[in-house]
Amino acid sequence: MSDDLLGDLLRQVSRSFYLSLAILPARLREPIGLAYLLARAADTVADTRLIARAERIAHLDTLRRAYAGTAADVTAVALAAAPHQYGPERRLLERVGEAVARLERLPPADRAAARSVLATLTSGMLFDMTRFPGEDAGSLAALETLAELDQYTYLVAGCVGPFWTALHVAHRPRLKGWNLEEMSARGVRFGKALQMTNVLRDVPRDLRNGRCYLPGRELAVLGLKPRDLLDPSATPRVRPLVHRLLIAALEHYAVAWQYTLAIPRLEWRMRLACAWPLLIGLATIEKLAAHSDPLAAPAPIKIPRAQVRAILARSLVMVWSNDVLAAEAARRRRRIAL
Repeated sequence: MSDDLLGDLLRQVSRSFYLSLAILPARLREPIGLAYLLARAADTVADTRLIARAERIAHLDTLRRAYAGTAADVTAVALAAAPHQYGPERRLLERVGEAVARLERLPPADRAAARSVLATLTSGMLFDMTRFPGEDAGSLAALETLAELDQYTYLVAGCVGPFWTALHVAHRPRLKGWNLEEMSARGVRFGKALQMTNVLRDVPRDLRNGRCYLPGRELAVLGLKPRDLLDPSATPRVRPLVHRLLIAALEHYAVAWQYTLAIPRLEWRMRLACAWPLLIGLATIEKLAAHSDPLAAPAPIKIPRAQVRAILARSLVMVWSNDVLAAEAARRRRRIAL
């Protein structure tokens, strides 16, 4: 892409998502890329801890109004938050006004779809900020139930599935036979699969930041409190819950593969854009399941770049065959030790 905002800057703030975006047909890159950048800008503001929480919430509300098409001073948000960032994130905040202006110039249907998903994503950020009032392990709080965890994964990721689906159906004639409601529901599960992977991968870091996404009621059944998870010796006791959540994630992945295999083979760009995060996600789940002490991991568990490159290379051949793609998904599922 020659467009700097949706090219170089987007690549720098999200290397993994950029892979999927760059392979998409050109007409889909702008609405999806803008939605991602604006969501990332809001998330960066929400995570800028050098700004008081109440001010961050106010800034986030300003961005929400701007994204919805209401007059709002996004320049003030950029001036307040950008100086606390470095590199690509700072440049993104400095250009958020430009991104909002481009959102306004999208075709009406694309603009409405982007506004809708941004409203949901930013409501998920507000949920996160209010549900977890602290910033470190000293003020650790937890989600209460599995239903609350499911709601969270929808707000911050699952909602992208219907957005992605609606845009593709609108722009790609080969998808005209799709049942939009059914495929959107599968798209929700697709997003939840990826977010559950993030939740399970990031448990140690989230705990240090005062957030426990492992539900408190489920921990209580195991005789644990959220604070107990700060002690790596709790790993054997919490494994049954982690095991259940890994299985739940894999159930989401199974539906996400149904979504991907329903894409016509001639829509190979869309198939790759969907297959890549699923293959990388399953490889990450494999490492999580095999890790001896995931609560003590000093950094998020992820697969090396060389393995990512190998996945991308293999997929270029597999993308043309449902049988081969399904077999690869099944092979990776069998490798996960649960």
